[in-house]
Amino acid sequence: MGKAVFIRNAAQLITLKGSSTAPLVKEGMSELGIIKNGSVWVEDGIIQAVGKDEVLFEKFAVRIEQAEVVDATGKLVTPGLVDPHTHLVFAGSRETEFNMRLKGATYMEIMNAGGGIHATTKRTKLATHDELFQESFERLNQFLLHGVTTVEAKSGYGMEWETERKQLEVAKQLNELHPIDVVSTFMGAHAVPKEYKDNPDDFVKLLVKEIIPKVSELRLAEFNDVFCEKGVFTPEQARTILETGKVYGLTAKIHADEIEPFEGAELAAKVGAISADHLLKASEKGLRAMAEKGVVGVLLPGTAYFLMAESANGRHMVDLGVPVALSTDCNPGSSPTVSLPFMMNLACLKMGLTPAEVITAATINAAHAIGRASIIGSLEERKKGDVTIFNVENYMKLQYLYGVNHIDTVIKNGRVVVKGGRLVEKLSLS
Repeated sequence: MGKAVFIRNAAQLITLKGSSTAPLVKEGMSELGIIKNGSVWVEDGIIQAVGKDEVLFEKFAVRIEQAEVVDATGKLVTPGLVDPHTHLVFAGSRETEFNMRLKGATYMEIMNAGGGIHATTKRTKLATHDELFQESFERLNQFLLHGVTTVEAKSGYGMEWETERKQLEVAKQLNELHPIDVVSTFMGAHAVPKEYKDNPDDFVKLLVKEIIPKVSELRLAEFNDVFCEKGVFTPEQARTILETGKVYGLTAKIHADEIEPFEGAELAAKVGAISADHLLKASEKGLRAMAEKGVVGVLLPGTAYFLMAESANGRHMVDLGVPVALSTDCNPGSSPTVSLPFMMNLACLKMGLTPAEVITAATINAAHAIGRASIIGSLEERKKGDVTIFNVENYMKLQYLYGVNHIDTVIKNGRVVVKGGRLVEKLSLS
């Protein structure tokens, strides 16, 4: 028998039991599987038992003295939070653009003036592997302090082979060395490079003929994403990129209908994407197609909030039957945040989701959006011992007291990594 952690006597233990085979939709998103005075026994990094405290206490009584006991009395216990859409690996910041936006400049105006994605691309190209790793490692520490135990990380700040490869290699190394699990997505189609501005089809050919095959050959990613938007990639170009990725074993994702209606949601359904993300301007037809095909709608409330734009209509999506997930969209331009709990607050206040639905959206549905629902996203036997403990007594209070980091304890793979809201040990390269 290996090392055990016994999480005891939670005021509310949210299990989301039975949600691993398909994402939750409609009323199912409110079925949290709550156990009052609940406990979890984790051993060798895997959940062995979940249930009432008195039942688990009796079951493991002879071994409790050898276990690390975590007292969750009066606290809310959930599965480790899952962030299914980040641009984790990048260099630099863009606070000057924030000031420009406050003075009235739009996202596309800033990008067309040489800012936006292109500004971060320049900084990321210049950064060394070690510099990118260090900056991203510290960013992951902050994710951990906000209860996140798994993140998806996109490339896309290179849009040419060497920098894309560097980003993906950094993400792979982070997955190996940081407690948080990092799931990699290739997003060479994040924008059209300046040198291809007048012939974007040639850049698409470069991606599908040369770069995507290399990503697959080196096993640097498992997902392939594209920014399908007016002025970026057309639905036809995006489909070519995504279908090529599928040929090379990369599952499709798509940045869809963020700024204008552009048939991104429809395309996600057509190509069988695992998720379509943003969806602020998605059409009714597109959303219904996503619901029919079970495409997860990853909503990014922080992006609309930071860009001072109207949020996606999450309430309508849930009512239509779209399986909804939530993410920070952590990136230096449109959502420079690592706080998934704050995104949950915003989803209630700006998107019309309920406190129960946002718990589901940030755990099991987020896990479905990155193909990990069989091992994370709910508190069930044989899943990873990823657990987040909040210093509130119920899930509704977590959303009522908004904008506050309520994290008390985070357990990753059966190891206590955050305690009392602080890292248990200094996580660094040294």
